[in-house]
Amino acid sequence: MTRRLDTSSTISSVPICVTIAGSDSSGGAGIQADLKAFSALKTYGASVITAITAQNTCGVSDVMDMTPAIIRGQMDAVFSDLKVDAVKIGMLSKAETIETVMEGLHHFQGPVVLDPVMVAKSGNRLLSETAIDVLRKKLIPLATLITPNRPEAACLLDMDEAQSDEEAEAQGRALLGIGAKAVLMKGGHAEGEICTDLLITADQPTFAISAPRIHTKNTHGTGCTLSAALAAKLGYGLNLEQAFEEAHDYLHQAILAADQLNIGSGHGPVHHFYDLWAKPSQVAP
Repeated sequence: MTRRLDTSSTISSVPICVTIAGSDSSGGAGIQADLKAFSALKTYGASVITAITAQNTCGVSDVMDMTPAIIRGQMDAVFSDLKVDAVKIGMLSKAETIETVMEGLHHFQGPVVLDPVMVAKSGNRLLSETAIDVLRKKLIPLATLITPNRPEAACLLDMDEAQSDEEAEAQGRALLGIGAKAVLMKGGHAEGEICTDLLITADQPTFAISAPRIHTKNTHGTGCTLSAALAAKLGYGLNLEQAFEEAHDYLHQAILAADQLNIGSGHGPVHHFYDLWAKPSQVAP
């Protein structure tokens, strides 16, 4: 039986979210993951590609950075035409790229979620040493929220990686001290069967969400997906705590459903459309 789309009514307004990040040729992370998360969460996604990667579920084999001119051209084209509600920033591998993105966002007044991507799931370095200082001093203060994992937070602070939730909270507050407005310290890299993410702001007690660790190898794009989901929720006008709760739940469910997919031979992607696609038992042979 074929379903017909009801076109008798139209959506009068839908949030528009822009991802500024690198492209993942395998579709599990970066721009592609962001656009999938935006779509799954019922927002309209646009993109500014900062780099093209040759990668799959096993790793990154090559990276080509876009020129500052084409990055700025994409930003000008998008922001001059679309009424953007929220921005997610991901992979910015060079200092020149960071400077260009900053300039392009100069007049944007909406929420900005910065995922300080430094290392791919495979271990490949995605941010040059020279760019880290520019990210730290110039882009972090511009963002509404930054979403580092524990290794990224340690790199930004030039410290050892946090070994406990207490140390992670202290490092999150140290990031506030270098200019961050709000920090989401992700806990997926911690040891143990419980993963705890910490939302840290200057004027509120730390807001923590804990969840059982999901044992799957299919975790490609988790960080990208979470930050994109946060941007989508902020684009709907939710406050930080509400956006955190709903984005965390979305990612948790997407990881739980990841093994329904069979993509690649390495770290496969999470299931962005777990709640929208037909269940395997419902798919006709």
